[in-house]
Amino acid sequence: MSVMISVMREDWADPSVPLPAYQTAGSAGADICANLPAEMRAAGFVLQPMERAIVPTGLRVAIPEGYEMQIRPRSGLAVKHGITLPNTPGTIDSDYRGPLGVALVNLGAAAYIVQHGDRIAQCVIAPVVQAVFAPVDQLDETARGVGGFGSTGTR
Repeated sequence: MSVMISVMREDWADPSVPLPAYQTAGSAGADICANLPAEMRAAGFVLQPMERAIVPTGLRVAIPEGYEMQIRPRSGLAVKHGITLPNTPGTIDSDYRGPLGVALVNLGAAAYIVQHGDRIAQCVIAPVVQAVFAPVDQLDETARGVGGFGSTGTR
């Protein structure tokens, strides 16, 4: 099953940077690339340890109603360099039409340079169900009950 995602480049964006793309036939996530402003392209975007920043993609997207775009970390960046997302998964709603930026955080011990065109995250398109929230006087009973964090054991 496929869903059409309309993608528009920002006026300043480098058109040679690829649009989001799946790297293999079985990929769930399409890689998203950094598209840095012209004045940052040569040096890259430096992310210091424990620093958070929004890295531009140069894109705007239109997600169809009933879907969301989830922005997720790339496992290789997370394991090798400690680069991840502070709000994973990030959600791009179907009614948002602003710039697509990727919030990154450097959990590693060394500064990391995001180079122009680097694959920095991945996006997964997922269906969305909106719930109806109804106030009640009592909830139904379950085997777990009110057991919270760690209540189901450690293994």
